[in-house]
Amino acid sequence: MLAHFALAAIETLANRVLSLDSQASERLKKVQSQSLVVHVRDWQQYISVVYASEGLMLQLHEQAVEHYDCFISADTDTLMQLKDPSLLTHLIRQHKLDIEGDIHLAQAFSQAFSELDIDWPEHWSGYIGDAPAQLLWQSISKTKQQFQDNKGKVDHIVLTLLQDELKVAIHPLEIEQFTRKNRQLKNDLQQLEQRVDALLAHSCQSTTHRGH
Repeated sequence: MLAHFALAAIETLANRVLSLDSQASERLKKVQSQSLVVHVRDWQQYISVVYASEGLMLQLHEQAVEHYDCFISADTDTLMQLKDPSLLTHLIRQHKLDIEGDIHLAQAFSQAFSELDIDWPEHWSGYIGDAPAQLLWQSISKTKQQFQDNKGKVDHIVLTLLQDELKVAIHPLEIEQFTRKNRQLKNDLQQLEQRVDALLAHSCQSTTHRGH
């Protein structure tokens, strides 16, 4: 019961967000009435997603759905990454995402949300006024930029550490040189063993002859 209530809330929120972008409905018209079924692995639930003239419609199923235009199976973390349509192929290759049917349907829903163009200050101004809305938007934008900058610094540190690690690691040419020297050493040892065996054999023969 709680899951159905949560899904209904998500459906209402999703339609509200889509309504703030006049172009979103136009982008989704090309997949209108087509059924996308999402299998949420860690929930063991199936959610059907259909865009109709009334808007986005979500329905929860406890068992697999037989009829669909596109089927997706992934855990929640992977599904959250689908807001970037370019990651679809990458996630499939990593076996984190399974898709059956028309992949363009999945891409259409993903793009509908990733390409949302909403004038948030104008929307908020109806509730809190123009000036507070602008200040709120500037604050959010600044926080987002700081997050991006910090993420960039972390990525740079990780890259630097990896480069330092590579500098410490053995170079392939060094490995090849070591292998060549090791092979030569083995050959020298084999030749030395053959010479020792020959000397021992000769010594044994000499001792035998003196005995006779």
